[in-house]
Amino acid sequence: MKLRNIVAIIMAFVTVGALAQQPILIDKVVARVGSENILLSEIEEEYSYVKKSDPTVDTKVKCEILDNIISQKVIIYQAKLDSVEVTDEQVNIELDTRFDRILMQMNGDEEFFKEYYNATVAQMKERYRDDQKQQILAQMMQRNLINEVEITPREVLEFYNSIPKDSLPFLNAEVEMAELIIKPQVNKESRAESLALAEDLLKRIKEGKEDFAELATKYSTDVESAKRGGDLGFARRGSFVPEFESAAFSMKKDEISDIIETDFGFHILKLDERRGNLVHVRHILLTPKITEDDENLAKLKLDSIRNMIAADSITFTEAVKRYGDKASLSFNNGGKLRNPNTGNSFFETKDLDYDTYFAIEDLTVNETTKVMEMKDQRGQKMFRIIQLQSKSKPHKVSIETDYDKIAVYAKESKKAKYFGDWMVEHRKSVFIKIDPMMEGCENLAAYLK
Repeated sequence: MKLRNIVAIIMAFVTVGALAQQPILIDKVVARVGSENILLSEIEEEYSYVKKSDPTVDTKVKCEILDNIISQKVIIYQAKLDSVEVTDEQVNIELDTRFDRILMQMNGDEEFFKEYYNATVAQMKERYRDDQKQQILAQMMQRNLINEVEITPREVLEFYNSIPKDSLPFLNAEVEMAELIIKPQVNKESRAESLALAEDLLKRIKEGKEDFAELATKYSTDVESAKRGGDLGFARRGSFVPEFESAAFSMKKDEISDIIETDFGFHILKLDERRGNLVHVRHILLTPKITEDDENLAKLKLDSIRNMIAADSITFTEAVKRYGDKASLSFNNGGKLRNPNTGNSFFETKDLDYDTYFAIEDLTVNETTKVMEMKDQRGQKMFRIIQLQSKSKPHKVSIETDYDKIAVYAKESKKAKYFGDWMVEHRKSVFIKIDPMMEGCENLAAYLK
């Protein structure tokens, strides 16, 4: 079996699956790396997780696990020598994030959490505090090491030439695109109507005349939460837009907020419960209606911007910065679209959705589509134009046409080699001793002598 590589082991944190195992062990130190001890329980816990993922593995894999943990401890040992520091705040943030995620999967039920792990959330955080600190330390040290790696054009060419010509991959047709998105703006009348209704509902709630949940069910435009009386369940920090979150985390239990305006509309909040970085809130959302006239104005504006781009009065990137919807994912990238599957800017044409494919099919590079209709995650109508920024036909990778891609692979290869060489040298210079109980591990024989 090919075990997770050293880098993955170093970057990993105790997973939910591993936490759930909680094996009962008679512990002992099975190896020592500098001043760092490796416990039998560390190996058994990792083995338990691997075994769950692949039941076919046998106990021999424990030797590979120990080898990887030794590499991790070497990095941690060196990080301490280099005085790399991890703050309590960094550790707390990571612990909060990890255990908040577990709690959310349990619908915020801390009693169930306690029953499942036989410990409270606070106890579990304390139990894994040292492990988390070491993981962060290893990550920081590794980043410090590989961030030093740079690559020159000559090295990119050497990397390319080192690949046998009959092994060069064949690339399908690909495109690069940028988008400019405009959202219709609410007219004054619709906004005033929604605000007036929000003020009326707030007054009725605070006077105790009507129940919050009943009003949410009847009036809220957030359809899914309205079915539950406005209930949004437990959510951690970072789950809501800033204005909403600021109010939610500053409220007291059963408190009713004033009217809060966000890009979604007008909200009235009720705090049901707060647990550390988790809040359980209800809300009534009143979203002003976008009229057909609002939509037509947005389309006309975007078409006018498109004409300015075509006339070279403004670049596409400048147009995005000046007129684009700031909430769109591509806005901060100058409109450049990123492929979510690869993380780069290239899209194989076969992976494009139907509308996008036919909109750009006959474009030449730097041409822009006509105004296209789209919908956001809430189903709200928006409009966009797409600029075709590069286009390639199916071809075998070449340095002339695919330099940027080759450079990325070359740099990653250099990083891996640099890190591997560093590890080999530092394992030689660090005191490593292994308990005789691991004498069956041939890959670690040198440390048993």
